[in-house]
Amino acid sequence: MGGDPMVFWIASAAGLGIAYLFGATPTGYLAGKLLKGIDIREHGSKSVGATNVLRTLGKWPALAVLLADVLKGAAAILFAGWFYPWLASLPAVTPPPGLDPGTWTRWAVCLAGLAAVLGHSRSIWLKFAGGKSAATGLGVLLALAWPVGAGAAAAFALAVAAFRIVSLGSMVAALTAIALVFGLPEPAPYRLLVIAGGLYVIARHRANIQRLLAGTEPRLGKAAAP
Repeated sequence: MGGDPMVFWIASAAGLGIAYLFGATPTGYLAGKLLKGIDIREHGSKSVGATNVLRTLGKWPALAVLLADVLKGAAAILFAGWFYPWLASLPAVTPPPGLDPGTWTRWAVCLAGLAAVLGHSRSIWLKFAGGKSAATGLGVLLALAWPVGAGAAAAFALAVAAFRIVSLGSMVAALTAIALVFGLPEPAPYRLLVIAGGLYVIARHRANIQRLLAGTEPRLGKAAAP
């Protein structure tokens, strides 16, 4: 006797919710509270990202937050890569007829990646606010298609080394990932994920783009305007 397709869809949605919660973990906010008892959203650029942690708390807390943000994106992908094949194997939640489990898993894993990226920037724990999702997006890329992620990380490092502007490095990395995913033999779901995620990260930098055009975007080592 086959399983109920409705149970399958409900369980699939629950998996996306878990991936979102991975991304929504407010690492920068927690670092401020645990290390100095402050709300980092009231200091520096008021962002919860690693760059503002660097300016507000110092180098080592910023490095820890950066790594945690990357790891939570990777964790969401690793979880989804285990969860959806496992889900499809359960008799009680058999996929609907005509739905190929392998194809669905690829799409579901990509949706989980987007959920994690969204969770970082729209965290339920921060009243649906958050960071720019660049580090979490990098974690998603490294776990999903590591050559694309490695290329994006290299582009980020080069841009920051040359210009000392983190926001510029993040946008260069997003554009590099989009270019690489088309230059490498990646599946269509992965390509759509990288396009959607990359454009979302760039859109989250709208204020930074305005400051870059005005020549007022702060460089590393300088204070950020609120």
